[in-house]
Amino acid sequence: MGVSSPRIILLCSLLFTAVLANSLFPNQTNGGPTFPNLIDTTTEELQTGLEGALFTSSDLVKAYVARIQEVNSALHVVTEINPDALSIAAERDAERANGATRGPLHGVPILIKGNIGTADEMNTTAGSFALLGAKLPRDSTVAAKLRKAGVIILGKTNLSQWANFRSNNSTNGWSAYGGQTKGAYFPQQDPSGSSSGSGVASSIGLALASLGTETSGSILSPSQVNNLVGIKPSVGLTSRALVIPISERQDTVGPMARTVKDAAYLLQAIVGKDIDDNYTLAQPFENPPDYVGACVYSSLRGKRIGVPRNVILPGDGDGPVLSSFDSAIRTIRRAGATIVDNVNITEFALDRYLNSNASGIVLEADFVSGLPSNYLSKLVRNPNNVRNLVDVRNFTQRFPPEDYPDRDTAVWDEALDLGFNNTSPQFWAAYQENLEIAGRQGFLGILANYSLDALILPTDYSAGLPALVGTPVVTVPLGKRPGNTTVVYNERGTLAESAPNIPFGLSFIGPAWSEANLIGFAYAYEQRTMVQAQVKPYLLPRVQLADVVSARNIDMW
Repeated sequence: MGVSSPRIILLCSLLFTAVLANSLFPNQTNGGPTFPNLIDTTTEELQTGLEGALFTSSDLVKAYVARIQEVNSALHVVTEINPDALSIAAERDAERANGATRGPLHGVPILIKGNIGTADEMNTTAGSFALLGAKLPRDSTVAAKLRKAGVIILGKTNLSQWANFRSNNSTNGWSAYGGQTKGAYFPQQDPSGSSSGSGVASSIGLALASLGTETSGSILSPSQVNNLVGIKPSVGLTSRALVIPISERQDTVGPMARTVKDAAYLLQAIVGKDIDDNYTLAQPFENPPDYVGACVYSSLRGKRIGVPRNVILPGDGDGPVLSSFDSAIRTIRRAGATIVDNVNITEFALDRYLNSNASGIVLEADFVSGLPSNYLSKLVRNPNNVRNLVDVRNFTQRFPPEDYPDRDTAVWDEALDLGFNNTSPQFWAAYQENLEIAGRQGFLGILANYSLDALILPTDYSAGLPALVGTPVVTVPLGKRPGNTTVVYNERGTLAESAPNIPFGLSFIGPAWSEANLIGFAYAYEQRTMVQAQVKPYLLPRVQLADVVSARNIDMW
């Protein structure tokens, strides 16, 4: 683990010892009130408890840090615990005591992905020792918005190193700095990536929810295999300023939470225009929509929902996913929607989507340009003097803990071998191909031509085309793999990619800026199925709020 508070760790270790000794009670103080269970509590339940003085934000921080300490050595989820978390919690508690709260997330601990910049005592590394000790002049815009909303940034989560943009032979959830994250639904579970730690943390209640980032699938995929709701916003809805980049055309920051409404609360806190990210200035509204208010049970009534079957390319073992997807279609139809099936992308678009290298060219050229200009050049302290991708590659190949050459730098090698960046005509041609196959001949064309409100797909097939045009997707739990599933490991033989009990998701896909609609549709589906509560992790931390309050009452703190 990186920077942390020795006092926080000591206190939480004492609490964990007490729990193991069965001296405390999981959700109730002895003869006292019942507390929210941190594995399934919601924003609104926490706010009710805080407002009623059942517990404090300081209690929440202590409980969540103790839970992290219980499981982190096994799952490698969190790389940084904010050493200021308790003092910030005390400030939020004092504000509340004085009748001043900043909003529905006031005093609530949230974890953020390790590539989201903060100007505090925590590191922002993207999982690399190259950035250990580097300092920013200010918080990233999304981190600043969280603080303004009263959120306690509890710590930073592990990720696939450089957001899965270094190696062709690494593993999801591995970083040199944070080790190998594992999921909690099957032993040695592949957590997917790149927002691996954020997914696992939210799934087992190491915070109320987490922030992830996505370029293509990095919120959606770890959300689905960790039984979560994930919102991949339109590019430009949330600022990327001082978030370690891959592609300015595809990167976005979004929430990962156990319920649609919790994800909506977190999204509401981070959206808006930012002069430091000109993509946000394209938002068609001065005041963002009410994403929490979009959580309406009847949202699917009268809507037209399309199914683009020709992008569903199932592999071995996908039968349960497809069966659950067909069941979801029936649920959505019963909710009052019209299902328009077989609304397919063109054959040209499908061929180029599966076989073209245009998408890779865009990401590589954007990364070569954006890493130095949008992040490295902004650092006010840069102890390893990495100024561009060449420097980062040289450091990685020479510093043994980066595990090179066992984990290669092939993605960077290809990017540097391009010989051009995102200002060249070659780049522009590739980008225009992306817009064509995902736009007019892809999902955007389908939505317009069939007058559809949204598309639905199993989440495994939902990320790629929206990524190319920067449009939103919301994934919601759909089911889990059955007990007779054959266990399939990754190429290294270290992580179970497919196994019994691993969750999978359903995605709602729409045009740019349609998050409110998609959130409403996802909520309407979620409330009719409640799949998330039916899929249980095999490993859970035991510390609960009742333990912290009991310990406080006997002066353990």
